[in-house]
Amino acid sequence: MTAVALVTGAAGGMGRAIVRRLAQDGFSVVAVDLGEAPLRALADELAGEGLEIQPRVVDLTSEAQLVELVDGLPPLAALVNSAGLFDERKYFDLGQDDFRRMYELNLIAAATLTQRAAARMAPGSKVVNIASRAYLGARHHAHYVASKAALVGYTRASAMELAEKGILVNAIAPGLIDTPMLRALTPERMAAQLALQPTGRAGTPEEIAHAVSFLAGPQMGFITGQVLFVDGGKSLGGSGA
Repeated sequence: MTAVALVTGAAGGMGRAIVRRLAQDGFSVVAVDLGEAPLRALADELAGEGLEIQPRVVDLTSEAQLVELVDGLPPLAALVNSAGLFDERKYFDLGQDDFRRMYELNLIAAATLTQRAAARMAPGSKVVNIASRAYLGARHHAHYVASKAALVGYTRASAMELAEKGILVNAIAPGLIDTPMLRALTPERMAAQLALQPTGRAGTPEEIAHAVSFLAGPQMGFITGQVLFVDGGKSLGGSGA
């Protein structure tokens, strides 16, 4: 029986690369996002490469839809919580609703999916949460930073809780990645961001997908509760951005 992997945020820049890589790895991939059109476009694109996925339109902020999604699938061999919300706000402009929005998708949706899926997962199954290098601290989006720090904490707690079931839980902390959001920056801000990178460049979605493939694949069985930085060395230090 083909191992099933579920990827949220599947139509995003990193999500698309993750879906493609896991499908190439031989998983039967359930690709979850909120938009039907981008999911269908992804499925058609991959079909042209000889890869078949199962697109599912789901509102990740709806507990009922999450429960229906997981309960309608075979037990998962891998769950990748890649969906995330990001925006910038001045520190003193942040209100409670801003924090709630971030936590609802960046933490609570991932926690709900993980708990529901893990209840039926077999030993050796994997959960990979896409956090962010920003959880170490960054300017201009304290609500986002806090939500990703919470996701890292949840990752570590889940690794301890699920160890007795033989389920491994890890997080990836991407840094500056070449996605549409990054390309929307002004040339001046892009240059400032790249100047903080020891590697001098942004990463690619495919590099994040390679890391997911390693942590989610059958070849890895002795790493849990860890955060893998894929950030070009940005986590080594320097001023936050």
